[in-house]
Amino acid sequence: MKRLLVIFAIVSMALATSLGVTTIKFMNFSSADANAKYLEEMKRVFEEQNPDIKVNIETVGYGDYFTKLMTIVAGGNAPDAFELNYENFYTYAKKGILLNLNNLVETSGFDTSVLNEKALNAFSEGGVQYGLPFSFSNVVLIYNKDLFDKAGVEYPTDDWTWADELEAAKKIRALGPMIFGINQPIQFWEFYKMVQQNGGSILNEDKTAFTLNTPQNVETLQFMVDRILKYNVMPNDAQMAGMGDWDLFAVERIGMIVTGTWSFSTFKEDCDFEWDIAIEPGNTGKATHFFANGLAISKDSKNVEAAFRWISFLSGSKEVAKIRIEAGWELPAVTYPEIVELYKRTTPPASKEVVFKSLDYLVTPPVIEQFNEMADIVNRHLEAARYGDKTPQKALDDAQAELERAIKLK
Repeated sequence: MKRLLVIFAIVSMALATSLGVTTIKFMNFSSADANAKYLEEMKRVFEEQNPDIKVNIETVGYGDYFTKLMTIVAGGNAPDAFELNYENFYTYAKKGILLNLNNLVETSGFDTSVLNEKALNAFSEGGVQYGLPFSFSNVVLIYNKDLFDKAGVEYPTDDWTWADELEAAKKIRALGPMIFGINQPIQFWEFYKMVQQNGGSILNEDKTAFTLNTPQNVETLQFMVDRILKYNVMPNDAQMAGMGDWDLFAVERIGMIVTGTWSFSTFKEDCDFEWDIAIEPGNTGKATHFFANGLAISKDSKNVEAAFRWISFLSGSKEVAKIRIEAGWELPAVTYPEIVELYKRTTPPASKEVVFKSLDYLVTPPVIEQFNEMADIVNRHLEAARYGDKTPQKALDDAQAELERAIKLK
């Protein structure tokens, strides 16, 4: 049977070539699991509009994606087009793996003004557009209105601070021995953002030095670990009992959760209670994550024009944007007014405007070529503080020293 399928695929490719059809390979990670059917729908619409192009999609789970991608790129078998997140984009651009899209954007007439400017700029480097945004998202504070009501706590507002959040978390925690006020992981992704909510940073402005153990950063980590070790408004591992934070929120054991807008579709299905969203609280200022996934073309592709038509369709078409919104699959990167309005009307949550208000406070990860190594080092020391094995000061002093030994910045 397998041999027959291989033969069929070869015959199909030969027939497509004879009919003047170009076949491109596209590799991605974000359509894994439930989203696969939505990418297939996008492909169907594209191939109807572009009968001279056939798209072969390969989806790899995020955990294995970048290892596999780098392996096939090194072996000279890169797909024509592929997905990259913002954090890994920088590394691929620096290594000369990606095609310069500037000329294709100009000659194709693709209107980049329909794209969110921050999302578009995320995939450029040194004046060269190496990718187009596929989607972007941010993080918000999601809260259980029923638990707030039971605890007699006012709902979060735009001007909430860490102190306001902590006080609300304490009152919700008092509702029961296995009910907790908040969950927000103590790991690199939350830490890099929360230090900016407190006037800190991971790197200095020109990215020539690490600034991990500054007083602002130590204060931030102390606040984070205190929510577990001192106040226990956030569950420890034993109290989570193997459940994920989304699951705990869905069964009303957590009053607030800091997570991404991609969670909306899951909570819409799983949460049998009233919930809504608010802008993340800050301390000295506001800051929230900017996540973006982009679409790039291999510099070695033999099907550049067809690949560009595909990625520009995924990036900028209204059809793709509508599919995304109806699926609750992150934010499309387009700025069409009717698409934005459709997104706002798709509820829950009721306060969808918060998603757009939060765009005013987006901060990007501190990207360097050895980004993954940096994140791994920081995470190990944050974990030591989380479990009380090190003080926040000691954890960040040790992380700073290890980063300086392991990574040479420009």
